[in-house]
Amino acid sequence: MDNKIVVVPLDFPDAASALAMAARLDPRLCRVKVGKELFVAAGPAVVEQLHQRGFEVFLDLKFHDIPNTVAGACKSAARLGVWMMNVHASGGEAMLRAAREAVASVTKPPLLIGVTILTSLDDESIARVGFSGSVRENVERLARLTKECGLDGVVCSAQEAPWVRAAAGTSFTLVTPGIRLATDAKGDQVRTVTPAEAVKLGADYLVIGRPITRATDPVAVLEGIRRELGLSQEAA
Repeated sequence: MDNKIVVVPLDFPDAASALAMAARLDPRLCRVKVGKELFVAAGPAVVEQLHQRGFEVFLDLKFHDIPNTVAGACKSAARLGVWMMNVHASGGEAMLRAAREAVASVTKPPLLIGVTILTSLDDESIARVGFSGSVRENVERLARLTKECGLDGVVCSAQEAPWVRAAAGTSFTLVTPGIRLATDAKGDQVRTVTPAEAVKLGADYLVIGRPITRATDPVAVLEGIRRELGLSQEAA
């Protein structure tokens, strides 16, 4: 198990708030995620500031557009030196292959993963936007497509990890949001599990936001999660 299996999303409206949270975390014990809210507010500079503090960054911008546009965006993002980035698998085969080629063109390519079905959606929700079949069927189909196009893995609910493993194999990287502690409310996530459950189901990386970032003592919560997962409390 990767010692930095936990990825903490810095979902803040400005760089100062995000960097203040990052200052409370140890980059040897976790990675961080920069999403749309922070990236739009602070731009690429916040990624560089996090790198300077020793953090590996998951750039979570979920690109979804025509192939040429996504390829250009992916190349620019990869040049930032991020550890991981993502695109929507529902963008289709041509878009996924273009993204893969663009990322592969940089000196040190990041992991490139596809987003299957957002963890805020259930069977009824995807039917209302025109998807046929269940969440499970769509996750499996998109995971297979993502692997066929040469991407490194997918974002999915940990509940779906066994299905994805069956569809795409054991070497596929699974990044799982929707992680909540046993005492937490689900918030806007529909398909949630605890950290230990997620690992047991086959998750490789756990995106754990609110339980850590909204805690009075984020460090203590992170340490508790690491104990639950049997990880060393000493920085590697």
